[in-house]
Amino acid sequence: MPWRPAPSRCAESVAPARRRLIGAALGAASLAGCTFASDVDHAGDDAPREQPLARLPRVAWVLSSGGPRGFTHVGVLRALHEMGLSPDLIVGASVGALVGSLRASGVPAPAIETIALELQPLAMARVAIGADERFSGAPLAELVRRHVAVQQLERMPIAMACVASRKRDGRTVAFTAGDVGLAVQASAAIEGQFAPVRIRGETYVDADWHQPLPVRLARALGARVVIAVDATAHSDRLPPGAERYRDSDAKKKALVDADAKVADLVLKPDFGYWVSLSRDFRERAIAAGYRDTMIRERELRALHRG
Repeated sequence: MPWRPAPSRCAESVAPARRRLIGAALGAASLAGCTFASDVDHAGDDAPREQPLARLPRVAWVLSSGGPRGFTHVGVLRALHEMGLSPDLIVGASVGALVGSLRASGVPAPAIETIALELQPLAMARVAIGADERFSGAPLAELVRRHVAVQQLERMPIAMACVASRKRDGRTVAFTAGDVGLAVQASAAIEGQFAPVRIRGETYVDADWHQPLPVRLARALGARVVIAVDATAHSDRLPPGAERYRDSDAKKKALVDADAKVADLVLKPDFGYWVSLSRDFRERAIAAGYRDTMIRERELRALHRG
């Protein structure tokens, strides 16, 4: 049966239905061109890699995966910016890697909000020819490179780790050096939707079904204080019509909880269950991130002071 675009205002959960949401938003991506060599092995000197940080971090911010829900990260960063707070390390998974890499490179929070509100879905993907997945995320890598002031992860003003999953065994990795655009592309390569990214002979995908809130990775990188932002669904308040997502939401919650319990503070902004890519939804998610972060200002300041 041929694929057909879904309605523009999507009533889908981030769990298994995230693929349908992204497919609907990017269905016309062929207009932006095609990618033929979707399985190129990136093995040059600037290919992303795991590497010890130059300095042990004290405070880390961890930004979860979450698809469109990740717009809430933008509001969180704006609130932290207004508080004058900054981390030593940002660890991001999928959309968290995208938003986090902008902040780590020096892009101020107000500018990140402008980028998020003006972002066009067609700018994030193109049709992949010869791949099992529908899309290539190469345009996402290009978008990141256009906006960041520093192209190499290890040279960023704030240490940055882009989290991805090694496809052959599910091992979660933290890319801390190399090309930031490619690292974000690998971190956001949603299985079954975006072509995996091949780096030095290994293929990498989104870590969403392995470690969506990578607090333990931040600890492994040396962080003593971890503030985590969980952009996954509030599965304890399942609305009518979302019953079919109960099992996948429960699986995601178990993965998140395993890391949340070792964070010093977890922010989980509340902006409802259903998501879309509309301007209205983006503004609502950003506003919730800002509001729910400002409420915790006293705790956040104390944690950053140490």
